[in-house]
Amino acid sequence: MAEEQTLNAVELATELTIAWLGNQNNRVHADDVPQFLRTMHATVTELSGASSTAPEQAEEAAPTEEFTPAVTARKSLASKDHIISMIDGKPYKTLKRHLSRHGLTPAEYRQRYGLKPDYPMVSETYSQARRDMAKKIGLGQKGRAAKAGGGRGRSKAQA
Repeated sequence: MAEEQTLNAVELATELTIAWLGNQNNRVHADDVPQFLRTMHATVTELSGASSTAPEQAEEAAPTEEFTPAVTARKSLASKDHIISMIDGKPYKTLKRHLSRHGLTPAEYRQRYGLKPDYPMVSETYSQARRDMAKKIGLGQKGRAAKAGGGRGRSKAQA
């Protein structure tokens, strides 16, 4: 019975991994697939109620990866026009899409490279341009205009 459950967990984890990799929106390096499969198997096994000792031992045996940044934190923020990625050393106006392609969130990126929580994900120039455009089209002004207008939308007869 335990062998049947293990086999089903392996098959299910494999099917889920194939389905996940088949989605064109998920971009994964080939090196990350075995770890994803192990994680999927551990999750399926855990959810089925059986203990997953083999994947845990495999994870313990694997050393934690040390990531060396392509540039220093100071150099990555040297220009106001772009932020240099510590993953590949290339300049970007915003890092969010770049990080998602590498399967990272901004918090994970900051943790991986030992950055402060306030490390920016958008270049200063790009942020200023977005701010100016928002002000130009009047974003954020609706609340102020309504208060200044004294209840816009009501006619004098209703008042």
